[in-house]
Amino acid sequence: MTFPRSFTPLVLLGGLSLSQSGHAQQAARVVPKLEPVAETKLLMEGLAHANFKGLERLLTQKPGDNQAWTFARGQALLVAETANLLMLRPPQKEGQAVWFEKAMALRGRAADLANTLAKKDFDQARVGLSLVADSCNRCHQSFRVPVQIEPFAEN
Repeated sequence: MTFPRSFTPLVLLGGLSLSQSGHAQQAARVVPKLEPVAETKLLMEGLAHANFKGLERLLTQKPGDNQAWTFARGQALLVAETANLLMLRPPQKEGQAVWFEKAMALRGRAADLANTLAKKDFDQARVGLSLVADSCNRCHQSFRVPVQIEPFAEN
């Protein structure tokens, strides 16, 4: 049996869509399970606070080159991503709504700071870092964590 040449592209296209839809169905079956691995305290000390302190050092004076601005932006984004990781670790018994609210506030302020750093606005970046610290402190107060974040404080 022979088919007219006009049917050949349709047959090939149909076969291609069948093979792609089979592949998409197989990929859709994989559902990642997000699981916390590190302790919350480690995230706070190793990611959030470490990157905050790095930003603080970089913003004691106006960064002198593009690389420093880019690095600072990266540190702000790491603080924002840390907030995402914190959302994987809500309290088990009570306070989940507050935990999510505070983590989202931290993420938002850190992302705003990253945008300010991308614009190389030194004065607003310093204000933004203070707002990030405020987000940290509000959460710490809510959960009675005896840690106070003070940007640009003398050590």
